[in-house]
Amino acid sequence: MDYIISILPALLRGTMWSVAIFIITLVLSLPLGLPLALGENSRIKPIKWFCNLYVLIFRGTPLLLQLFFFYFFLPVTLGITFTGEPATDAFITACITFVLNYAAYFAEIYRGGMNGIDRGQYEAAASLGLSRAQTIMGIVVPQMLRMVLPPVANEAIVLIKDTSLAYVISVAELMKAANSAVNRDVTVVAYVIAAAIYLIFSAVVTVIFNKIEKRASKFDQKEEW
Repeated sequence: MDYIISILPALLRGTMWSVAIFIITLVLSLPLGLPLALGENSRIKPIKWFCNLYVLIFRGTPLLLQLFFFYFFLPVTLGITFTGEPATDAFITACITFVLNYAAYFAEIYRGGMNGIDRGQYEAAASLGLSRAQTIMGIVVPQMLRMVLPPVANEAIVLIKDTSLAYVISVAELMKAANSAVNRDVTVVAYVIAAAIYLIFSAVVTVIFNKIEKRASKFDQKEEW
């Protein structure tokens, strides 16, 4: 028990870094995915091609490889550093990579939701004199956002586990803290505690999304009335 108490502060500090990556990624990638999804369905060919290529690249290559690419490409090839502090620069690089990667996944989720809207709603909106932009933003997108809550929640759970990949570029998140303790003390207790923390984190996020889905379903029921 004394050993657990001794390593717990380091693991909790690592957890805070993991939570920070999770929140920043979710807050920025969720809205970024929408214009990408709209671009994939755009009638303007260059925009459509760009968005399709973006999604293909970030969904078609491993997140681990993307972390290495940005971590070494930005400072070595372009000479870009953010603060000059290796730890802070690694954290910022991880956040940028995660945001760009998850935006591509959310874009595909959004696109699938929009394509699932009945085409008759487009025709009804056109008969009312609404433009395509008004139809999409005023009718299609609100319905799509409620439809895609389950897959978005699933991606959020995946994101919790993916934050552990930031360890490979030396971000002091939970997995790095656990690995340091294991290597130092030659015991897997830190891994067990880290697993428990990830499970608790996932459970909390699951409960939050379940509440959001229930509220959204109540809103749908009111609309039906």
